[in-house]
Amino acid sequence: MPAALVPPGQVEARVATLKLNQREIVTLRAHLLGASPARRVERAEAALKLALANGGTATQIRRSDAGLARRFELAGITLFLLAPDDLDDAQSAHAGLGLDVVARDVERRLANAVREQQEATEPRQLALGAAWSLGASLVAWLVVRALVTLRRRGMARVAAMFEHWQQRHTGKAMVSTYAAHVRSGVQHATTALYWGLVLLVADLWFTFVLRQFAYTRPWGERATDWLLDVLSRFVHSAVGAVPGLLTAMLIFLLARLATRANTLFMDRVERGDVEVGWLDIDTAGPTRRLANALVWLFALAMAYPYLPGAGSEAFKGVSVLAGVMLSLGASGVVGQAMSGLSLMYSRALRPGEYVRIGETEGTVQSLGMFATRIHTGMGEEVSVPNTVILGQPVRNFSRLVQGGRFVLHTSVTIGYNTPWRQVHELLLEGARRTAGVSTVPPPYVVQTALSDFYVEYRLCAQSDNSAPSRRAEAMSSLHGNILDTFNEAGVQIMSPHYRADPAEPQVVPAGAQFAPFLPSAEQARA
Repeated sequence: MPAALVPPGQVEARVATLKLNQREIVTLRAHLLGASPARRVERAEAALKLALANGGTATQIRRSDAGLARRFELAGITLFLLAPDDLDDAQSAHAGLGLDVVARDVERRLANAVREQQEATEPRQLALGAAWSLGASLVAWLVVRALVTLRRRGMARVAAMFEHWQQRHTGKAMVSTYAAHVRSGVQHATTALYWGLVLLVADLWFTFVLRQFAYTRPWGERATDWLLDVLSRFVHSAVGAVPGLLTAMLIFLLARLATRANTLFMDRVERGDVEVGWLDIDTAGPTRRLANALVWLFALAMAYPYLPGAGSEAFKGVSVLAGVMLSLGASGVVGQAMSGLSLMYSRALRPGEYVRIGETEGTVQSLGMFATRIHTGMGEEVSVPNTVILGQPVRNFSRLVQGGRFVLHTSVTIGYNTPWRQVHELLLEGARRTAGVSTVPPPYVVQTALSDFYVEYRLCAQSDNSAPSRRAEAMSSLHGNILDTFNEAGVQIMSPHYRADPAEPQVVPAGAQFAPFLPSAEQARA
């Protein structure tokens, strides 16, 4: 519009585009003969409308020189002038050849728009477009039905194949563990492929239908161009990423070989086949895990620049977000891991040793990076965090015992009126009666305290290979034999709360020690 007609506070656009039937014909940028680009487009639209009303056709379009500009006419009516200043930098805004190239392209677009404008009003073309659209819809529906049938049969074929494969490998742990996961992965991949093909068919059908009608044909062409552009960029990106992927795969392959060699070497050290001065059986396992982790981290850092999209802003943003999340949430995990490494390299615990950690007592089953698993011998497995183990004393009952067994010790409190030599002999006799108590070194008794009302005695012994694997069973047998020896000698055990001597000794008579349990008459009737 003229500058005088621009409303106050509104800035007039520097460029204006002439359109016909949803199709862009030309973009004007220059002020020509006192008219702004918007005013020139208004005049061109009015002239184009008049020419079409007079029966103008695409064959009546004329392009001629008007000084430095190019004049476009339809049915003898001047539509607009294209000046050198209407060209942008990308169109080589120079007089002569550059303007002629752009003018020919504008003439072609104008002719297409005029033909489509005439086609949009012809019943025959509309009926033909509707027929082609119905045919395309029928074909698309048949293709989708075929994809549904193919997907259903393919899923059934995959299920039958996996079932047959599982039956042929029945009893194999690897198959039973991962077969269901592989089957689920194949089904999800098939579903993704199916929906991708359905969306492709829908896009092709939609684009084809749009191109059958003059009014919607520009949208269909833009949709086609968009799809082709996306596919082209995808293909170019995939082809361009192949060298980087090959380089990354080579780096990961070398890392795999290095970790495999390290694992084989450390396994031999852990088995005792190879002796290394700076490694032993206890530290070979954690050293293997640490070395493998460092190799993979180094490989990831080396392969990162070669991964597709590594230089994009999205990839960088995701990497920063992942780093922030790890730094905020991994402090406790790192502390647990460092505690586990400290326990492994300090050799404070070994699998198979019997220990007491706080209130937990049992056999160490595994020493992990984050927690230590202990079997208590009472049908329990206790997982103790490694940070907890480092924060309190650990009593090891197996470290100083020959053959990797454990220590058996218990304490009793006996009054001062019982000779201490007799107590020693009774405790040692109880140890001699207990199966699994080692005679080398022999058991011994120490008096640990002279308390106000009694003397504290502690029996110390070691187990041998005939003792039960669970220390709780060995201790139960030892306690039973100690009770038998004290009852036979008529010595009462008044621990831990001794107040005064009772009227009669608190011992079990000889005839009642192994009396069977007989239920009462009421219990028998119940």
